[in-house]
Amino acid sequence: RMLVLFETAAGYAVFKLLNEKKLQETDNLYLDFQTPEKANKLLQLQHFQKFDDTTIALAAITGSIEGKIPKPLKKLLKKIADDEQETLLVADAKLGSSIKDKFNINCVSNNSVQDLMRLIRGQMESLIKVPEKEIAAMRIGLAHSLSRYKLKFSPDKVDTMIVQAISLLDDLDKELNNYIMRCKEWYGWHFPELSKIIQDNIAYCKTIKKVGYKTNAIKTELNDILPEDVESKVKEAAEVSMGTEISEEDLSNITNLCDQVLEISDYRNQLYEYLKNRMMAVAPNLTALVGELVGARLIAHAGSLLNLAKHPSSTVQILGAEKALFRAMKTKHDTPKYGLIYHASLVGQSGAKYKGKVSRMLAAKAALAIRVDALGEDNNCNMGIEQRAVLEKRLQQLEQGIIKKISGTGKQKAKFEKYSMKREAPRDEANEAMDADESTIPKSSAHGKKRKFD
Repeated sequence: RMLVLFETAAGYAVFKLLNEKKLQETDNLYLDFQTPEKANKLLQLQHFQKFDDTTIALAAITGSIEGKIPKPLKKLLKKIADDEQETLLVADAKLGSSIKDKFNINCVSNNSVQDLMRLIRGQMESLIKVPEKEIAAMRIGLAHSLSRYKLKFSPDKVDTMIVQAISLLDDLDKELNNYIMRCKEWYGWHFPELSKIIQDNIAYCKTIKKVGYKTNAIKTELNDILPEDVESKVKEAAEVSMGTEISEEDLSNITNLCDQVLEISDYRNQLYEYLKNRMMAVAPNLTALVGELVGARLIAHAGSLLNLAKHPSSTVQILGAEKALFRAMKTKHDTPKYGLIYHASLVGQSGAKYKGKVSRMLAAKAALAIRVDALGEDNNCNMGIEQRAVLEKRLQQLEQGIIKKISGTGKQKAKFEKYSMKREAPRDEANEAMDADESTIPKSSAHGKKRKFD
């Protein structure tokens, strides 16, 4: 006889297929499932193993996904394992092979079985005789539980936080630049020379808040904000400034803008510390190689750390330069040598003609570090520190001209010496005898004089 194993959110059901020939005619099989009465004539419920709660259901469904036989299914299969003539139709071929190995039951899984399972699902309520509301509730609960299980939530290994943090950090940098530019233009009508004297933006905003009108600069102490030489320049410039007068209301608005700049700057520093700690927890080896910001931008560009781990080193090298790459391929020009990895400190400290080589070496090591962080079990950064030391040593050798070529076959540039005819003969017993004046050649010729022949 032929049995059908059907998996539901409420439990496992085993049906007996009353007409086995119908399985060979799958094109017209849907006609037997048009009504519940027709479906019951083709299938007969033999056993139904219900799940006690959602926890058991989740354990059963995850076990089935991995090809393991869960406990509720084992109980059900023991009831039907007595008859050796039975054939069990299953939806999952991997689960079917496990059942065959464990219980010696012949399992079948093919396209015809998949069509049958789909039709059974349409008439499930009438065949199993379980209320639709109960099955729907179990289905929703199991779906939520399975989604949480698949996420495998761990607060220390969530790279989504890194993606959000680096995106916010970039947005804050853009806003800070806009606010500071607006502040310099606004206050520049009153004291235009100040922006040229004070280069630091935070110090510029603090000076505006403390000084206010430029006429107050002479009697205001700025030791806690500026160095002595810069402070003296500010006071000298305030006396001869070419700026116009502004009202109290104008100064109040400029001061409020300075407050906003300082608040955003403080929050930006706080966010950077958070990002640094998160990167050291999620990707310590990548952080050791390329730094927190570059590593976070690589992860954000790929979407997640796991997606980044799937990229080869050649892709990691030009990640972020896709537009330039496609433009170069379209115009048949040279492809870019680096993308986001250009901002890493190792590439930045190398010479202009070595940046391409260093970025290629760094991308190769970074690709390994990413895979260790994403798939490895250790949470230390030993591998990243070791590889960074290797790269720094190679960069030093490269700039000193010790090695000409690192990548490719690894062969160094051949250095040929000039061919010379001079070669010392090996010292043997004959030479030693000659040194001891035991030679049979006359001394006159031995000293290099030409012999005369008659």
